[in-house]
Amino acid sequence: MFYLILGLILWTAAHLFKRAAPELRNGMGTAGKAVVALGILAGLVLMVIGYRQAEFINIWYPPSWTVHVNNLMMLGAVFLYGMSATKGRLRGAMRHPQLTSVKVWAVAHLLVNGDLASLVLFGGMLAWAVLEVVMINRSEDWVRPAPGEAKKDIVLVVITVVMFFAITFIHNWLGIWPFPG
Repeated sequence: MFYLILGLILWTAAHLFKRAAPELRNGMGTAGKAVVALGILAGLVLMVIGYRQAEFINIWYPPSWTVHVNNLMMLGAVFLYGMSATKGRLRGAMRHPQLTSVKVWAVAHLLVNGDLASLVLFGGMLAWAVLEVVMINRSEDWVRPAPGEAKKDIVLVVITVVMFFAITFIHNWLGIWPFPG
């Protein structure tokens, strides 16, 4: 659990560095970007190691129907994440599609995992995403991008479905069957 918590702290600190200490971050130039990237990568690796090594301590038993809700939410999370890169009509529909995607992902996983390590990991990522949105909104104004072509949104839907099934394949490969039964 130590590595999991350390990874969450490192991930959060690296992501918030630009907002919490903008003068220091800007003064570091390209080296600052490298430090942040290494911090994020190290945080991610520590979270994975910590989560996989954590002792299973059950806190609650999720009902079986939450798997269906999780899968629908995950489809939405993949779609939201893709919205950040779209050039379609949905381009300016939301200010923080990636961070909203992380929030949806975290809540979806909290619904189907009742152990302590999952609560720490997914709850910690949810808290980070909320904090990140608050800090971004306080530090900079948003200029809504102009909407693009509708056909790009169709491409986004196709990519979303393909990515969703790729993610389920990876879950299965890791030994976690993401569907009921």
